[in-house]
Amino acid sequence: MADDACGIAQAAAVVGDWWSLLVLREIARGHVRFDRLAGELGVSRKVLSERLRTLTDHGVLERRPYQDRPPRYEYVLTERGHGLVPVLVSLQDWADRWLLGDGTLTGAGHDGGADTRRVAALAGEPVPAGLLLPGTDGRAHDPVATDARATVLFAYPATGVPGVPADLAGPQVPGSAGCTLENRQFRAAWPRFRAAGVALHGVSTQTPAEQAAFARAEDLPFPLLSDARLRLTAALRLPTFRAGQDLRIKRLILVIGPDRTVRHTLFPVTDIPAAVTEALALATALATAAHREPA
Repeated sequence: MADDACGIAQAAAVVGDWWSLLVLREIARGHVRFDRLAGELGVSRKVLSERLRTLTDHGVLERRPYQDRPPRYEYVLTERGHGLVPVLVSLQDWADRWLLGDGTLTGAGHDGGADTRRVAALAGEPVPAGLLLPGTDGRAHDPVATDARATVLFAYPATGVPGVPADLAGPQVPGSAGCTLENRQFRAAWPRFRAAGVALHGVSTQTPAEQAAFARAEDLPFPLLSDARLRLTAALRLPTFRAGQDLRIKRLILVIGPDRTVRHTLFPVTDIPAAVTEALALATALATAAHREPA
């Protein structure tokens, strides 16, 4: 049969089912235990068991014990499973634009749009533990600084490429410009973030090498993190847009507590200086409250 040599047909046989895709979505979000998956999805235990078994049998998931009596397991993505993460993000991006939007290609969010509601819903949600992203300092970083009173995580589409004119660096999409300005604004405010005990991380889907060149050229005092493999983007269901062949994160800011809980979200970001000022105020208030709490 022709489908025996068709990659699309073979992939559909593994993940081309509504519940299988949603199971993968939730596991990418850090919901890895059976009861949590059932609760998040609202699916019967029978259906969930079948999908987990199929995905495990195909090497997409690995079952790991976390309790002996009674035996209980959690389900984590294998390397083969992580290879499906860009597919999940691409499906979300396509639906945001063509099913939940009007088809416009833009790097900015829309007030009241599906992506805006999704980002707003992150408030009160935890950032999954175990995510490590390569930084411009050559180290792997947890997006949430464990030694800070609060973390500001700002996502941006893409910085400029040092020595390359903007019109040659890549396709320009409305709403995607301003990343260099944004980093400079955060750089200028960095002493106040540091004085308040607030960590500052920038993140984009650019490669570590691209970000490192920019960080050196701009003398940034905080690390930029690369989510080129889209693991953080999938975990938080961050809004994206496609610039040429690349998926880029739309500009947004998260203020995260020391307990990994997202406390505030800023999206869409249309006034960069005002957003930096607001993020500093929100993070400083959160850090002050954390400092006052008894140990």
